[in-house]
Amino acid sequence: MGVKLSSAIVSDAESARCGGKAWLAEALRDARARSLALFDAYEAALGPGLRVPNTPELNPPLWELGHIGWFADWWLARYPQRHRGVHADPQAVRSPARQAARGVNADALYNSSDVPHDARWRLDLPGADAVRADLAASLADTLAVLADAPEDDTGLYFFRLALFHEDMHAEAAVYMAQTLGFDPLHHLPADTTTVQRPTALRVAATDCTLGRSGPGFAFDNELGAHAVSVGAFEIDAQPVTWAQFLPFVEGGSYVQRQFWSAAGSIWRLSQERQAPRYLRQTPQGWEQQVFGRWQPLDPAAAASHLTAFEAQAWCAWAGRRLPTEAEWAVAAQEAGFEWGSVWEWTASTFAPFPGFAPHPYVDYSRPWFDGRPVLKGASPATVPRMRHPQYRNYFTPERNDIVAGFRSVAASRRPPEGESAGPFRPARRTR
Repeated sequence: MGVKLSSAIVSDAESARCGGKAWLAEALRDARARSLALFDAYEAALGPGLRVPNTPELNPPLWELGHIGWFADWWLARYPQRHRGVHADPQAVRSPARQAARGVNADALYNSSDVPHDARWRLDLPGADAVRADLAASLADTLAVLADAPEDDTGLYFFRLALFHEDMHAEAAVYMAQTLGFDPLHHLPADTTTVQRPTALRVAATDCTLGRSGPGFAFDNELGAHAVSVGAFEIDAQPVTWAQFLPFVEGGSYVQRQFWSAAGSIWRLSQERQAPRYLRQTPQGWEQQVFGRWQPLDPAAAASHLTAFEAQAWCAWAGRRLPTEAEWAVAAQEAGFEWGSVWEWTASTFAPFPGFAPHPYVDYSRPWFDGRPVLKGASPATVPRMRHPQYRNYFTPERNDIVAGFRSVAASRRPPEGESAGPFRPARRTR
């Protein structure tokens, strides 16, 4: 079922972006404990070799864990300009002392900007015990420099960045476990609450502001507050459920070319898809694979692990369309709008807001302004402090390993210029 994120949860996410030193210290410890618990689950499921296939969806678990520690060191303990926040020079020379003390050239192993994805399987990575020890030392170093940091948005910028970076990798670890077929934390229970909910919301025409301004942390792609005029529209109050999506499959429309964009049709045929990923039909009904186990599909649950192509095809079949990012943001302020059960594909391209300037971690946003769509919302795997309505997620449209679904808008009005609801064009590379 859809999960309505309460004002308290959204307030907590906003507080996380403004958290002071004491709050950050506790959050950094919490994030590291979660990372290590996930890694323990991987080790238990995969054995000491921790081997996984080389696919675009996965990373070697040993590399993932080492990368988390390296990232914190790179931007904090080893970074002489950490006190300058977004004005820091990303090319500033890092201290080599910590790498030498730990006996490993972490930059050559874990720098995601320099180590290509496919090369990560060929690296001579330290073993699990060594990586755990390194993460303990890294956290101690992070907390030590935090204690001396200025307690303002500039002084705390990189601590917040490192925290949210680790939270993102924790969510990615849950996706990877679903792909590999094991439950990483024995959690993520389904919401079985049954209440009367509105099925659609009518939203009046309005002017809204997209982009973040004011105090606290922001990712560079969120900045650039600007006014957007949004016409009146009708939008689903919750993400599309399996009960709504499955007739598109059962009636044979899923395999009909007329409902797919050119890129979507190529994707479906290349995958030989007859139904969405992790679904199968049995004499007893539809089943869904969840962390390696097949279980009866809950028709009231949000349809998930869908590509943007599938979302768009369903909309074409149903005579509806995906919402734009601006429409989603406006609707999210309406009573009855429920989000948090899936990341939601939108019709908007991930692009810079006016006046965009990359932050020191220049590879966070700028390389991905390549045509991929924006996703809004959150999933059950999203760490609560990351569940912020202004957050802009972005994946290429063929990705169905992520917990993604969609909601739809009545197609009586075309979105404004620059907010196309048309087919997604292929992106250059995956994140």
